[in-house]
Amino acid sequence: MADHLEASVTLPSDPASVSAARAHVAGALAEWGLPPDAELCDTVRLIVSELATNAVQHTFGQSPTFTVDVVLVRHERVHIGVTDSHPRFPKRLPAAVQQDNGRGLVIIRWLTAECGGRLRIRPTREGGKTVAVELPWPGAATVQPTETVIAAARQKP
Repeated sequence: MADHLEASVTLPSDPASVSAARAHVAGALAEWGLPPDAELCDTVRLIVSELATNAVQHTFGQSPTFTVDVVLVRHERVHIGVTDSHPRFPKRLPAAVQQDNGRGLVIIRWLTAECGGRLRIRPTREGGKTVAVELPWPGAATVQPTETVIAAARQKP
């Protein structure tokens, strides 16, 4: 097996692209040996859904496309990144009880921390941003104390 596997797709910033992004990543994970019913696969599908939805909804039409990258490194860590061309970084919104949105980044942060991963947001050279998650691959020897996971969940982007 290769030390480094990659899959990437660029999609239009349209709500229909969210399911295409999710299917692309799930297909790559399956091709790399992760069973579709694995807990990590469910977690990654939800994270990709949230990231893609944010790329579509919060770029206000200023990013005509977004790119989803998934990389498996030495069967130890999987990186998932969603890049758009809008310069504004995501902000944590106050989640009112009646509010229908604003919880995506919180969900992503908690899922990532629960898996022992990390979330990063960084600017691109072109002026946009990439929101990326790194998660341990099943079977990789990574164990984090509960305190580390909780602290990671509380970090701001």
